[in-house]
Amino acid sequence: MEKFDCAIVGGGMVGAATALSLSQLGLTVALIEKYQPKDFAPEQDFDLRVSAISLASQHLLEQLNAWQQIARWRVCPYRRLGVWELQSSYTEFNADEINQTHLGHIVENRLIQLSLWQQIEKTPRVKLMCPDAVISFEQNEDCLALTLESEKQLQVKVLIAADGANSQIRQKAGIGLTGWDYAQDAMLINVKTETSQQDITWQQFFPTGPVAMLPMPGKHASLVWYHQKQELARLSQLTNEQLTNEINQHFPPRLGQVQVVDKGAFSLTRRHANQYVKGRVILLGDAAHTINPLAGQGVNLGFKDVKALQTVFAKAIGEGQAWHASDTLANYEKARRYDNLLMMSTMDAFYSAFSNDNPLLKAVRNFGLMAANKAPLLKSKALAYACGV
Repeated sequence: MEKFDCAIVGGGMVGAATALSLSQLGLTVALIEKYQPKDFAPEQDFDLRVSAISLASQHLLEQLNAWQQIARWRVCPYRRLGVWELQSSYTEFNADEINQTHLGHIVENRLIQLSLWQQIEKTPRVKLMCPDAVISFEQNEDCLALTLESEKQLQVKVLIAADGANSQIRQKAGIGLTGWDYAQDAMLINVKTETSQQDITWQQFFPTGPVAMLPMPGKHASLVWYHQKQELARLSQLTNEQLTNEINQHFPPRLGQVQVVDKGAFSLTRRHANQYVKGRVILLGDAAHTINPLAGQGVNLGFKDVKALQTVFAKAIGEGQAWHASDTLANYEKARRYDNLLMMSTMDAFYSAFSNDNPLLKAVRNFGLMAANKAPLLKSKALAYACGV
């Protein structure tokens, strides 16, 4: 039986970042993942799955020595964020307002994971077990015993679930959820653009859901089209040429002419675990919470979880306490639960406010956007919070 301080199930962005973060504290880590990310080549098309990486998330990736490689591959920085429903209510957030050079970067999820894996391969304290999965585990008073698909037996002090929204570890641990499915779905669309690389990401709201543009390197962009489930099912069946025509009809003129390269649709759900810690099982990232993607905060919340767990463990180790004690694990949940809930509730408020076609509510929300432009202090504070600075 192999012994480790921690076992992490899920080697995606959050799980891989957790493995490296905890190894920096001197802990030994088993990282268990079913699938290996595909290698990168510059000539590859852009992946559909991208993230708006905040400044705080960038700083974490720099700390883990992963950002440097990501930046050498391909990223797109953005300095501005535009939001509007009516053109008269257009509101723009700018990096200058918080004394930063940029607000964040649009990055393909796979490249983040791949760079983290490259660092893991250089880290003797992390053992990557791929392909593999946890079949069962048993919690004892001072450890957990894990059985893997490979028939390996592991003994660890804590088991960390970073295995996504449908977390098997969360289910096996008996941790419940609260949440719901939203009435809308979302479509991700990779396009070639007539305009050169832009430094702005924008979102226009409609009663049927917003449309958004995320800039990508070169003459490319990632579009997000929120709509009712039935309409997105129809759009998903269109050819790329037909979908291009639909985009040109329904997206704002500032997008310019585009050509669809790839597309895919996914459902929108809100899920929040009833607890982040149960015994020696800890939930991070989507295993603990999934959020409406309106502001692109999903993976950034996951990286905040990673940083909080590292900070809590480091404090306990520094004070000569047991980093795996129940009180220490509880401090992680205290550090993250309220912040995650606040961001989830804020996104739900935006979703509810802008998905209603009531004329009075429409006037109120557009007035609110216009008022934001006239309250620079409040605007900059909200922007700094979203960026994690």
